[in-house]
Amino acid sequence: MRLTDNEIRDITKYLEEGKPLPDKYRFLLFDDKRHVELIWDDVYEVNSQAIERINYPTQKPEKLLERIIKASSNKGDIVADFFCGSGTTLATAEKLGRKWIGSDLGKFAIHTTRKRMIGVQREMKEKGKDFRAFEILNLGKYERQHYIGVNMNLRDEEKQAQLIQKEEDFKLLILHAYKADNVQGYKVFHGKKNNRLVAIGPINMPVTRLFVEEIILECREKLITKVDILAFEFEMGLFPNIQEEAKSKGIELALKYIPRDVFDKRAIDKNQIVFHDVSFIEVKPHIKGNTIAIELTDFSVFYNQDTKEHIEATLKNGSSKIMVDNGQILKISKDKNGITTREVLTKKWTDWIDYWSVDYDFKSKREIVRVKNTDTNEDDEKWTGEYVFENEWQSFRTKKDRSLELKSATMECKKGRRKIAVKVIDIFGNDTMKIIEVTI
Repeated sequence: MRLTDNEIRDITKYLEEGKPLPDKYRFLLFDDKRHVELIWDDVYEVNSQAIERINYPTQKPEKLLERIIKASSNKGDIVADFFCGSGTTLATAEKLGRKWIGSDLGKFAIHTTRKRMIGVQREMKEKGKDFRAFEILNLGKYERQHYIGVNMNLRDEEKQAQLIQKEEDFKLLILHAYKADNVQGYKVFHGKKNNRLVAIGPINMPVTRLFVEEIILECREKLITKVDILAFEFEMGLFPNIQEEAKSKGIELALKYIPRDVFDKRAIDKNQIVFHDVSFIEVKPHIKGNTIAIELTDFSVFYNQDTKEHIEATLKNGSSKIMVDNGQILKISKDKNGITTREVLTKKWTDWIDYWSVDYDFKSKREIVRVKNTDTNEDDEKWTGEYVFENEWQSFRTKKDRSLELKSATMECKKGRRKIAVKVIDIFGNDTMKIIEVTI
């Protein structure tokens, strides 16, 4: 039923006055061969014992999305949710035979949705139903390119001046988010935080070994011993070898990822920006004939967040707080008498891992985007320089099953050299990828 503006005003008036709606307004959709009333009071929240509950703060019941999707689409249609949260819309759309697109700014939301959709696939496979494969694409780099975009109508020298100014503004933005002070008089350093100098990597490309070697060179020239390197991306294989090289020269390097949240002024103002340290993956390939399996042998993390001393000083009696310190999750508690205790919650390296997956033939699928050609007014296909990670095998923890497989399934492959990518998602939703080259 399509409501007119007058009917909407009438309904609003009835609701505001607390009066029952006239019969002509007491249905909105036709669902399962029965009328559904305008006020849906027959769909309940996801209770604490529900199978579908995944403890996501904004999770909606699948029954609600099922009603909406059935009423507004047919099988084979595309359903889009651009703030997908825990993925309820996408999971329901898949079960109802719809195609779907989902997006979210939050890493944890995407990670939660990924696990949920894999669970839906497994459930449908067990029931003998068809399901669709899906891809996860990271659009953050396009956001960064947009940030430093220049006015193409300007003259060349004006465009160059605008680009220099935008890059300077970008560095100041990062320093502000990192709570570091701006510094002058250095070749490669941009800021200082406490007793550590800060270098910011390029906005639109990974930090390379050459970039770090220039940092080490200036450190040796000016007797600098502690450095934080902030970047959106780091060259594959850079960590931890470059840190060991720097350490042998008396220099302590900390490599930290710049979160996409830095472009959100509200997140900066609310002190919600966390720069996570680079993690490290160790894997072992098991090759037999023309088959290969991948074993995950180590995952190192070096997160630091706040200080134990600060938390203990500000913690109220009878309360507790979780914190991250030097690669461990600690629970700091203070009893009613003000006695403080610390409990380590991460006992071994596997406790940090929530999900890991393998692409047995990475770089087999280029990431292609369509770009408008201003001369022909048509779309041209363009390679971004990146590759699509194809999730060919995965193991992850669920609310009911906290176990984790550390050796992948065996995959039959064509003989020859190939690159294999391993992706690990930690318990904070941050992902780390390692690429190894093998010969089958």
